[in-house]
Amino acid sequence: MNKDMKPDYRCYFCATKVFGELIERIDIPSDLKSSFTRDMAELYSSSWCDYSSPEFSRSLHLLLKQYTSNPDPYKKEKKESNDLILNMYAELKKNVIGSSNPFEKALRLAISGNIIDYGVGNTFDIDGAMYKVQNSNFAIDDSKELKEKISKAETVLYLGDNAGEIVFDKLFIETIIHPNLYYAVRGAAIINDATIEDAHYINMNQVADVISNGYDAPSTVLDKCSTEFKEIFEKADVIISKGQGNLEGLLDQTDKEIFFLLMVKCQVISEKLGVNKGDFVVMKKNGKK
Repeated sequence: MNKDMKPDYRCYFCATKVFGELIERIDIPSDLKSSFTRDMAELYSSSWCDYSSPEFSRSLHLLLKQYTSNPDPYKKEKKESNDLILNMYAELKKNVIGSSNPFEKALRLAISGNIIDYGVGNTFDIDGAMYKVQNSNFAIDDSKELKEKISKAETVLYLGDNAGEIVFDKLFIETIIHPNLYYAVRGAAIINDATIEDAHYINMNQVADVISNGYDAPSTVLDKCSTEFKEIFEKADVIISKGQGNLEGLLDQTDKEIFFLLMVKCQVISEKLGVNKGDFVVMKKNGKK
């Protein structure tokens, strides 16, 4: 594991806050909540420096699943998020089609959807995010090169992130109109990240070949992903990566050229990218020549 990808000390306090809020709303006895908190602290103590941030988040959520006997603790929230954006879809699509620059309009909407992330908090303002992304500059803007690369690519791989957000991704993919585009989701339920079930629910399969990455971290951890996924990853001419989790898993771990699309949600990532928290980013990571 690249040392740059190990958790920053601030990740500890962020995760503690998120799990503190989460455990309060879960319907399990208080003694189990206390036991979970103890085991969480032990996991921090014994494993904090051994994992990347996405892998450590995976470990914490697997622990939570054991205590709740619930393989998908965010199932309700994921459906609500998908339904929320699906209800906006017709109007959003009309706005994209009527735009003077449909590619940029759909791209900005796709990035605004990255705010739907229960891994960093339990509330989000999607209307505010859509307004802000349409009325501000990208802190890093490689969008013109992204558009050019897509137009020349034989194969595009799009790495999805969260439920709800994937509806915005679908709109962007419809705007791209690429004949050989794969859309990758998580291998199993983790936080509110999108799975095959979510992708089928919003009919992503109508605009892309939907695949699983074969692993249940809230990221793309290449050495743990399925052989099928890694084969597509290697052959793709353009890789589009949504969200902080995918960025944390891939930024220092592959020689492939990748375009990262995200809203910067924490100080750790803002410092790593040299931007401000809350900024929107379309950033190309150069591949090995």
